Amino acid sequence: MMKLKSNQTRTYDGDGYKKRAACLCFRSETEEEVLLVSSSRHPDKWIVPGGGMEPDEEPNDAAAREVCEEAGVKGTLGRLVGVFENQERKHRTFVYVLIVTEVLEDWEDSVNIGRKREWFKIDDAIQVLQCHKPVQVSYFEALQESCLTSNGTPLVTTIGGDLSPTYSINQSSVSGIR
Repeated sequence: MMKLKSNQTRTYDGDGYKKRAACLCFRSETEEEVLLVSSSRHPDKWIVPGGGMEPDEEPNDAAAREVCEEAGVKGTLGRLVGVFENQERKHRTFVYVLIVTEVLEDWEDSVNIGRKREWFKIDDAIQVLQCHKPVQVSYFEALQESCLTSNGTPLVTTIGGDLSPTYSINQSSVSGIR
């Protein structure tokens, strides 16, 4: 299903959830510093860059496109951290790791809406996201969980009304594991 927004087409999955993609953009492979961007609705708040998927767009392509538009960075797309479901807002977001290799001086959202970007240590990023975007804090929790698992199976996370994440294995990704 698709809905037209003023300047974009929103896409939905079979359950009626908006399809989104995002990246945890790290300065290096050590994954110690992550890039956050200012919110378009609340410019004094920080968020993980990401947005809606376009029709027929793969989640990994959407994630790379969104971070270029919102954060002005390009890089090496890495592992899928998980698929995060926000039941209140009816979103499902595919979240990837991106190791930044290029930082653009001017980018789409900096020019069009004055969006800012800033590097944060992981703990500091979690702290600034905690009040405004608690769903995005769960991205980092899943990232830490994925570092503890050896098979790389992505997690599917559901965020309910109480904003506490629950994790389950994405069964479609388990088929090749014995």
